[in-house]
Amino acid sequence: MLRSKRCIVQIVVEKLKMENVIALILSIVTFGIYGLYWLYCLASDVNTLTGEEDSSGFKVLILSIITLGLYELYWLYKVGERLSDFQTYQGEMVDSYRALVYLILGIFGLNIVARALIQNDLNKYAYDS
Repeated sequence: MLRSKRCIVQIVVEKLKMENVIALILSIVTFGIYGLYWLYCLASDVNTLTGEEDSSGFKVLILSIITLGLYELYWLYKVGERLSDFQTYQGEMVDSYRALVYLILGIFGLNIVARALIQNDLNKYAYDS
């Protein structure tokens, strides 16, 4: 289980056994404001899972806002690579296409779908631990 640096939302989601649906609905209902918080939490949780401090949640959030989403495209690609590396570390079969899928989803404006896929992977590894 991811114990350190977890966001409050992930704790609530875990306790209520809810999945990505809640985050997706909240992102839509709040017109993207919750989506920014979700991005912050994802970046922090990916760092906790992989043990690397590549980009803090705050850095990802601020740079994504300043660059009008371009940094998020870069971040989505890098997260895909980091999660594939983590799969290798765990001795699992690697999804080598993951980074490209996240990037393509981001390019076509489906960042929320890429975030849901990242959250799904984080949940999978958090529950497996």
